[in-house]
Amino acid sequence: MPGFESFGEAERKEAQDVLDSGILMRYGFDAMRNGHYKAKSLEEELQSTLQVKHAQLVTNGTAAVSASLAIAGVGAGDEVIVPCFTFVASFEAIMMLGAIPVLVDIDDTLTLSPEAVKKAITPKTKAIMPVHMCGSMADLDALKEICDDNNLILAEDACQAVGGTYKGKYLGTYGDVGSLSFDFVKTITCGEGGAVLTNNPEFAKHADQFSDHGHDHIGNDRGAESHPVLGYNFRISELNAAVGLAQVRRLKDFIAVQKKNYTTLREALSEIEEVTFRTVPEGGEESYAFLNFFLPNLDTARKVIASFKEKGVDACFHYYDNNWHYVRKWEHLKDIKTLYPVSKEVKEGLSYLKHKTFDQSDHFIGRNISCLIKLSWTEAEVKERAKLMVQAIKESL
Repeated sequence: MPGFESFGEAERKEAQDVLDSGILMRYGFDAMRNGHYKAKSLEEELQSTLQVKHAQLVTNGTAAVSASLAIAGVGAGDEVIVPCFTFVASFEAIMMLGAIPVLVDIDDTLTLSPEAVKKAITPKTKAIMPVHMCGSMADLDALKEICDDNNLILAEDACQAVGGTYKGKYLGTYGDVGSLSFDFVKTITCGEGGAVLTNNPEFAKHADQFSDHGHDHIGNDRGAESHPVLGYNFRISELNAAVGLAQVRRLKDFIAVQKKNYTTLREALSEIEEVTFRTVPEGGEESYAFLNFFLPNLDTARKVIASFKEKGVDACFHYYDNNWHYVRKWEHLKDIKTLYPVSKEVKEGLSYLKHKTFDQSDHFIGRNISCLIKLSWTEAEVKERAKLMVQAIKESL
C-alpha cells in the first residue's frame, strides 16, 4: 500500500512550511505558525475527499481503532466482534479499552462472515468491527442490518483499504465510526498517522477531546481550556500531517495507477482455470491495494508462494503461515502474554480461544495468496511479473 513510493515536491513543500514556522505541535502557538495548520487542513481535506462530516487525526491506525470504539462507548467488559483474519492491532486496540475481542470466521470476501457474526452475539456484545483487509470490504449492508436489529455499533476498520468504496461511500464512512491508517506502507502515508471518521456530531466532539487529554479546544488559550472527559495523548504532529496533506490530494491518482496494475495481473491469472478471486460484495470497489486469489488447496498455495520467491515475485503473502495477520499464529493472544495483569473479565472472555477452531477461515486463508500492488512498476515490469506469476502457478498445479 505504497504512498511512500511517490514522494515529490508537494510533500517537501508542506513539510518545509512546518520547519520554516518551527511549530511541530498541532495545537497552540498561533502567533508563531504563520497561518499554517497542517493537521487541521488535512482533516478538512479528508472530509472533502471522503465526503464525511468529521475526520479526527490521531497518531496511528491502532490509536484510530481504539479512539473510534471509545467515542462510541465501548469499554470494560464489552465484547467487540472482529474477524480472525486481520492485523494484531485490531485486538490490541480493543483490549486497550478493557473490552474483549470476539474472533469469528471470515467468508470468501476475506472479511467478516455475517452468519458467523450472528452466532457470536451475546448480551455483552457492543460493537461489530469489520476489518476491510487487503483493499476490499465486508458485506456492509448485511452487517448494518445485524447492528440495527441488535442495537450495536458498526465500527469499520478501513486501515488497509483507504480509497475503496461501497455503494458510493468511501470505506470507513459507512458505519457509525471508521478508522484509517496512514503509516509508511498504506495507500497514502503520513509516515505514522491515522484518522477517526464519523458523521455523528457527538462522536466527533468526543474524538476531538479524547485524542488530546480531554481538552475541549474552546478559545485561544490552551492553558485555560477545560477537560469535559478523560482522554489520552493521540495527537499527530504537524510534520506527519504535512506529508499526509500532500498525499491525500493525490489519492485518486494513486488508486488509478493501482487499478491499472491490478487489472493487468488479474487478467493474466484469469486465464488459469484453477485460480479464483476473492468475492467483492455487490456495489463495492476495491482500493486495488492487493490482488487476492485462491488456489485449489493449501499444498498448492504453499508451492506457489515458494515458487514466487524463487522467481523474484516479491510482496506476495500466504497468510495461513503468517505471524501477524491470522489467528492460527497468535499464541501471544491465546495465552494472554501481557506485560501487565489483565482484568478477570478479559481473561475469562478470551478463554474461548484455547479450544475454538476456525475451519471455515482455514479453508479460505489456506488457499489464498495476497499480492501487493505497487505504484512504481513500469508497464513492462507489470507484464513480466504477470508472466512469472502464471508460470509459477502452472508449474505448481
